[in-house]
Amino acid sequence: MVIAHPEAIGETKMGVFSRLGDIVNSNINAMLDKAEDPEKMIRLMIQEMEDTLVDLKSSCAAKMATRAEMLRDKDSLNSKVERWGERAVLAVERNRDDLAKEALLEKKQSVKQLEYAEKDLEHYGNLISECKSNITQLEQKLEEVTFKHKMLVQRSIHAVEKKRAKNIMSNAGGTQATMRFGELENRIERMEADADLAGRNTDNNLEREFSKLESDNIINDELADLKKSMKKTTAKGEKSND
Repeated sequence: MVIAHPEAIGETKMGVFSRLGDIVNSNINAMLDKAEDPEKMIRLMIQEMEDTLVDLKSSCAAKMATRAEMLRDKDSLNSKVERWGERAVLAVERNRDDLAKEALLEKKQSVKQLEYAEKDLEHYGNLISECKSNITQLEQKLEEVTFKHKMLVQRSIHAVEKKRAKNIMSNAGGTQATMRFGELENRIERMEADADLAGRNTDNNLEREFSKLESDNIINDELADLKKSMKKTTAKGEKSND
């Protein structure tokens, strides 16, 4: 894995990582296994990666700006080479070989400057490519570490909740909460029994009311029958006296 030269990435202050290569090539799991406080360690990793990424992008942007300026200088040198070439031709046409020689010397010097400029442009182009590659690698590493941090936090939360649940379950046999639960259960059972008894009382009262009505009807019928019987007996007695 190619790592850009120090001039390409800028000066970066790092604690967990001594240089960019350590970050990109680091084994995150191995580092966390050795750490006394893995969560603290991974937070430091993320912070330093983010800081380094800012430095990288800033350095890369500065070099891109410099290269853009160098391109403009190169274009200017190209124009300068062409201009001195045209002047040399013009001098020859006017029979001014002395001026033609001066123009050719200026053109030669401009060509040499153009060659240097092209080499510098190529060098800066390589630095910028390496810098962009480092940014991509660091972003990928930062994404990996950020994901591991989220997983670590979730595992920590789950462990705390699991421990709390175990404590509750282990103390459930003789805790005050369990006693209160038993009392509540007894109260509910009593309320259900009272409701059932009230329902039965209501049914008994209703039964007595209807039984009374039915009994009254029977008595009334028997009374009517008795009266009829007595009338018949009275009528027979009067006929016998006649």
